[in-house]
Amino acid sequence: MQWVDKNKQTKYLLIIVAIVIATISLVFSHYLVRDLEKDARSKMTVWAEAMRSLNNADEDTDISLILKVINNNDAIPVIVLNMKGDVMDYRNIKLVSGEDTVAQLKRKVKEMRHSGYSIKMSYDDQEQNENEGYMEILYDESLLLKRLSVYPFVQIGVVGVFFIIMVYALLNSKRAEQNRVWVGLTKETAHQLGTPISSLMAWIEIMKENDPDNIMVDEMSKDVDRLNLIAERFSKVGSKPEAKDENLNEVLWHVVNYISLRTSDKVKFVCNFPATPVIIKLSAALFEWVIENLCKNAIDAMSGRGRIIITMHELTNDVIIEVADTGKGIAKNRFKSVFVPGYTTKQRGWGLGLSLARRIVEDYHNGKIFVKNSEIGKGTTFRIELKK
Repeated sequence: MQWVDKNKQTKYLLIIVAIVIATISLVFSHYLVRDLEKDARSKMTVWAEAMRSLNNADEDTDISLILKVINNNDAIPVIVLNMKGDVMDYRNIKLVSGEDTVAQLKRKVKEMRHSGYSIKMSYDDQEQNENEGYMEILYDESLLLKRLSVYPFVQIGVVGVFFIIMVYALLNSKRAEQNRVWVGLTKETAHQLGTPISSLMAWIEIMKENDPDNIMVDEMSKDVDRLNLIAERFSKVGSKPEAKDENLNEVLWHVVNYISLRTSDKVKFVCNFPATPVIIKLSAALFEWVIENLCKNAIDAMSGRGRIIITMHELTNDVIIEVADTGKGIAKNRFKSVFVPGYTTKQRGWGLGLSLARRIVEDYHNGKIFVKNSEIGKGTTFRIELKK
């Protein structure tokens, strides 16, 4: 549980960092674009003054500086209109060849008016009057300014992709590290169990020879066989087990019989299996472990009182197994968390049961396991899907 919390904290921290970077980028870009817009308006005001000076120039006026100012605008799209709205001049406007130039310019005028970049200036130095002649200069953002306006969103996209990749790599790294820990733990457990199990099996054989009719010896033999099965399961974790054709009905019945004999009579098992054998390739020892974990979790969720319903459906290409209980249920936001290694709601527990169950079903049998549905206070249904 603690590992899960730390993992979530790391993800939240990365998300917060990404939001901060995106916010700083947007704010900085906003101020940069605003300053460039002011600079563009200042340039266009000077350009408008130059146009007015050119319009009022006579043959004695030196227009070289005026033309230099006018021709120096090679980036900002601009259209000059007279007071009637007719186009007098235009610069840096991209027109499509083959189409009516006047119609294209009229469309550009509408677009520029909509953008709100406009300067009205009278032909003389007096204050502008509606009855006197004036020119209207419409201009638009330069290509550089438009690119700068879009750049923050491109930058945010790049940062977003980077953080997604980083989070994905981080999670995979932690998952791989955790898997190595669990695999090492299980194999070491299997190795440590091997010696005492072998010793117990030898002692049981000696006891059988000395007292062949002793019922207790038979029961001890069953428990040692069970320990041997558990050690076998642990030893197979982390390596690809050998799958064989198995009768799934018998595998499920074997688990039910084992669990029902070792739990309270207040727990009722209801089994709905097909009448005919369902043959499927699987590792029986490991798959029984999956069903055992689901049943044990169900018993814990019901506090030792309730019903466990195990249902199997055989479809054309799939086999569906559902394990339902009448326990306390799982919140919807925990449907995926229950399979995370280390997640547990028990005071005693490692939180490995469902994690190993998912590994066995998905990695070893190419199937799926998930919480089909759950309702607080009414129960939970786990669903397993296996390919035939």
